[in-house]
Amino acid sequence: MKVEQIMNRNVKVCRPQDSLNKAAQIMWDEPCGAVPVIDDQHQPVGFLTDRDICMAAYTQGKPLHELRVETAMARKVVSCVAEDDLGSAAGLMRQHRTRRLPVLDRNGALVGLLSLDDLACEAARPLRGGVNDELRNLVLEVHLSINHGRMRLHPAA
Repeated sequence: MKVEQIMNRNVKVCRPQDSLNKAAQIMWDEPCGAVPVIDDQHQPVGFLTDRDICMAAYTQGKPLHELRVETAMARKVVSCVAEDDLGSAAGLMRQHRTRRLPVLDRNGALVGLLSLDDLACEAARPLRGGVNDELRNLVLEVHLSINHGRMRLHPAA
């Protein structure tokens, strides 16, 4: 299965020069916990989470309307392309310990967003003859890599 089959195509974005207040408003209105930061060619130049906004406000001691997205965003963007298979996208999530991947077209422009939630929902969808164990296991591996050291699994009783 390809990323483009389950990705979110209605992605809200912001720009580096936008205020953190504007980005927070987008996250509140949509509701989402992160937005890609794009340039004029619609190419990702950063990624901003709700936690990034909170930490910027805390560490800089200024109101959100005085802070720019570029001061808080992650500048390293890990992404995939729409034609990638879900396994390789999940592998990127696992390797980089991230819950979300901007999805790009062949020219590098943003066309969607793939989240761990998208993968989990697809893994839970009934298939003819059973469930998608392979995708379910990938979701678990990504989740465990993200939460490495923060959670303990208890063996079944």
